[in-house]
Amino acid sequence: MADVTPISLACLDLAGTTVGDIAMVERAFAEAIATQGIVPGTSAYARAMVHVHRSRGCPKIDVFRGLFPGNEAQAQAANLAFERSFESAIERTGLVPLPGTVEVLDKLSSAGVRVCLITGFSRATLGQVIDTLGWWDRVDLALSPEDAGRGRPWPDLVLTAVLRLGVDDVRQVAVAGDTESDMSCGRRAGASIVAGVLTGVHSETRLRAAGATHILDSIADLPTLILERHLAPAPTA
Repeated sequence: MADVTPISLACLDLAGTTVGDIAMVERAFAEAIATQGIVPGTSAYARAMVHVHRSRGCPKIDVFRGLFPGNEAQAQAANLAFERSFESAIERTGLVPLPGTVEVLDKLSSAGVRVCLITGFSRATLGQVIDTLGWWDRVDLALSPEDAGRGRPWPDLVLTAVLRLGVDDVRQVAVAGDTESDMSCGRRAGASIVAGVLTGVHSETRLRAAGATHILDSIADLPTLILERHLAPAPTA
């Protein structure tokens, strides 16, 4: 463990990583594309949902642009329908953190590790999610693609967190998520830990292929991984 840089910032994904709302997200996508004439039971629907699955973690508007290439108005309409569907579902049923998530936030905070939540949701939806969870006082920052310029798989969300929170070195960053785009984002940003979490949509094989440095059964395993680095000798010049 020599020459290991301690972690001072953890960038954590929401859906499938810290929050257990995968089915709710899938339903919102299905309802959104239905407004554009793509309905269950058709081959077009099956193809669309494969694209949705592969694109999880990316900005939602980018997912719809992939589904409706060359038709920005249709992509925007589907995106608006997605947001309305998902936000209505939150209002009806609330949100449930994945087991151990609140303890993870507390452990990281107690160890002096700052936490940024990163997501492919819009800024408005992100705000509603954190309001519903009551997490504003548990995290240091929460970023949507609108806050960073580009969403995942680009590194902008993580690098924006680094800049806003005054992190000295990208090697002090850990990224955890359940999708290929999370892994690509973390690797492109230069994070030392890019942890694939198996509570979400993508398999261990896909997470490793996308660049995961570690595979975790759940986010509950992240503090041990991070805090081990705090016990390691400081890097030498």
